[in-house]
Formats: sequence, C-alpha cells, structure tokens
Amino acid sequence: MSTSERNPLVHGSNLEQKEKHRTKYRDQESKKFLKEIRDKYELWKSANIKLIGPTSKHSKKDKTIIETRVNLLTEYKDFLDQQHYAEKFDSRSNLHSSVLEEFLYYLFRDLANDFGENALIGKSHTFKDIFFVPPKYSEMLKRPYARIEKKDHDFVIGATIQASFEAAPPPEQDKNLGEVLPILKEEPINYSEVTVIDNAETHIFDIPVVVIECKTYLDKTMLEGSSRAAEELKARNPNSLYIVVMEWIKLTNDVNLRKYKVDQIYVLRQQKNTDREDRYKTDYVKNPISATVVQHLFDKIRNYLTRDWAEGLEQGLQRGWLLDD
Repeated sequence: MSTSERNPLVHGSNLEQKEKHRTKYRDQESKKFLKEIRDKYELWKSANIKLIGPTSKHSKKDKTIIETRVNLLTEYKDFLDQQHYAEKFDSRSNLHSSVLEEFLYYLFRDLANDFGENALIGKSHTFKDIFFVPPKYSEMLKRPYARIEKKDHDFVIGATIQASFEAAPPPEQDKNLGEVLPILKEEPINYSEVTVIDNAETHIFDIPVVVIECKTYLDKTMLEGSSRAAEELKARNPNSLYIVVMEWIKLTNDVNLRKYKVDQIYVLRQQKNTDREDRYKTDYVKNPISATVVQHLFDKIRNYLTRDWAEGLEQGLQRGWLLDD
C-alpha cells in the first residue's frame, strides 16, 4: 500500500473486510453481529471525528477533550467486549485489538496535523534496515541495488522519505560518467517501492519518530520482543520513542523493567490480566480505561515532538549533565 492510500481507520477497515469476506462470516449470526458492531462503530467514529484536539498548543480544554475521547473509547470497548462478540471474533481476527490502534489515531490526529500535511500517522510498514544486493560486480557499477527492509508497526508518527541512489565514480576520478550503462530493473517484493530510471533508483519509505505497540495484555515474552524491536529502531533512528500500550499487564514483580529498551509502558486499565473467561464472571470488576494514563501518554509524545532534539554538548555543559532527562 502506498503512502497516499494509507487508511488510518484500521478498526473500520478490519470490520469492512469481515463484512465483505467471500467465505467467512457468511452465516446469519455473523451478519447480525457485524451489523450491530457497524452501527455502534459509526457512532464512535463520528463522535471522534467531530471532536477537535488536543493539538500541539497547550490548552485548558485538553483535559476535557482527552476525557471525552476516553469515555467514548470505554463505551465502545465495553460494547465490543461482550462475550458473544468475543467468542465469534477471536483474537486472530484482530477486530478487538484494532480498536486501540484507531483510538490512537483520533488521539494524535490534530497534534500531527499541526506539523503539516506531510506528517505520517497511523499503522505503517516502516524503515528497518538498508543493504545492497547487486547480482554481480559489473551490475554494482551501474546502480547500487539498494534494498530497504521494512517492519510493521501498530501505530507511528513520523515522515515519509524519498531517497535516490545511483552509482558514481570515486571522488578522485573524473566526475563525467560518460556513456550511461544499461541496467536491469527489478520489481520490489517485500521491501520499499523502487523506481529505476537509467542508472538511478528511487525508494519511498516511512521513518518513524514515535512507535506505539498496542497489546490487549503484555507478558514477559512480549516485553522481550518489544525491547528487541525498540533497540533495532533506535540503532537506525536515535531520535525515536518506542512505547508499549496495553489494557492489562501480565508481569510479576520479579521482572526488572529498567533492563528493557522501551521508553515507556502504559497499562490503560491499571489492572493485572486474567483469562478472558474470568472477565465474563459476574463477580469480576473490570477497571475503566484511565484518562489520567492517556493524558500522560499524550503529554509525553507532544512534549517530545515539540521540543528541540539538537541540544548538544554546550547546552549540556551549562547544566552539568550531558544527556537529556
């Protein structure tokens, strides 16, 4: 999917795929459930689109706006998390997990828009690494055969980059390339889109500044995977944040959170995880999604996007510590 075709309403897209699936969800019960969910979803989406903010500028209304968005999310999630829907559309369908991804789009949409129309926001296949794979040395002299490996992320704020590569003579030699050599054109497979004209190749790919991984719950194995992904991201883009957001937590006090490379972990319900079946018992108390936690998440990202990243040695010397808090 190209950048221009990206759809940030990932939950709505997931719902539409189920409604239009040619083989699955064709029974009457599935159709009935999907119609009920669709009606409720449209109300949730409409209310979020009409609500403006918060933006890059601090406002006294920020707290109220975030509380309203959280209340809308809680109402919709409580509806969708009913047992009959959860059993009909299991975790592999991503219907339930995609709600949080779309909520993040509504939460950060107006903040990102303040930076201009080129701001990247939503689910994305972003830059992970670059390497070069010419078929032989003679072809390497014609063009680099760059490959940009990508990684899926649930939610990002960043930028889309267009970069061109072409073979060139060593700097100590004549800069006149002479005759343009014929080249082989290769179609992109699982890497960035590439356009080849003469001896130049142009790639388009996304660079994330903020990555948010969305989970229903987080256990130690998931956290280790998130930490590795964060480390890979920061090795290529040091000016980036990697955050994990989930509804419930499934960790013990034996886990030392400081050894992991993620920048923050948010537990929206401020509650430990239980088996899904236990959450349908009459005596189970499910905490609401916390507006205070969401406010902290928003403030952290807004402060990061609006501050100067270029602080150097001199500014550090003035205060006496070199790394920013």
